[in-house]
Amino acid sequence: MIVNDNPVVAPPGVNPEEPQIQPTPHDNPKKSRQAHKGGVAENIQELGATEVPTAKSNIHVMTIIGQIEGHMVLPPQNKTTKYEHIMPQIVAIEQSDEIDGLLLVLNTVGGDVEAGLAIAEMIASMSKPTVSIVLGGGHSIGAPIAVSASCSFIVESATMTIHPIRLTGLVIGAPSSFDYLEKMQERVNKFVVGHSNISEKKWKELLFKTGELSRDIGTSVGGRDAVKYGLIDEIGGVSQAIDKLQEMIAAHKAHKENKGLKQ
Repeated sequence: MIVNDNPVVAPPGVNPEEPQIQPTPHDNPKKSRQAHKGGVAENIQELGATEVPTAKSNIHVMTIIGQIEGHMVLPPQNKTTKYEHIMPQIVAIEQSDEIDGLLLVLNTVGGDVEAGLAIAEMIASMSKPTVSIVLGGGHSIGAPIAVSASCSFIVESATMTIHPIRLTGLVIGAPSSFDYLEKMQERVNKFVVGHSNISEKKWKELLFKTGELSRDIGTSVGGRDAVKYGLIDEIGGVSQAIDKLQEMIAAHKAHKENKGLKQ
């Protein structure tokens, strides 16, 4: 066994018995400035801003953007919302004591039907207040997600494309495949009608309307018409959606308190 018994010699003027304070990166102003510049440059590159505003809130904002990705991975150039990312978030929001409500922001072209329905069903089954707002577009399977919230908003300039389930570029020869598509369409129909104020007759009329979209089936509905038909609850933007959500949160808390007193 080798033992190093060389004495440690302290620098002049330093008491070896006193604990020495090691310098930290914050003690070096030059390094701090460099780190700050690096953070600003990263924000500009990624977000186009020098600083990102942050605020502690009891509302969680979830975005459904681009194309809803399901079981098949889409090309990297596609802007996507991955359902395997959204589902754990919904569960975490439901369990969190710090989050009182969910604001769902949509600008989507649609996507995988089963993934979209799964997201919509999870949002609809939440006990906490939920509000959705359609900005830009809530197309295709985005419609069930928009109506899955307790209250839905849409801006006037937004549109919602309503059309039957399609398999692009495929010709189906088996009767069982047609039956599957028909049953899947019925699931979508029941969900939308059950979670909005639109009638089944009006929904199917928009769904199978001819003369507007390619393949002569389906229709595009603007913001005002979406409210008129009962598909969306109200016209409004971010401010109206947040105000409504806070109002619902207050009512939800009051209901829970009254329920606790009665028990």
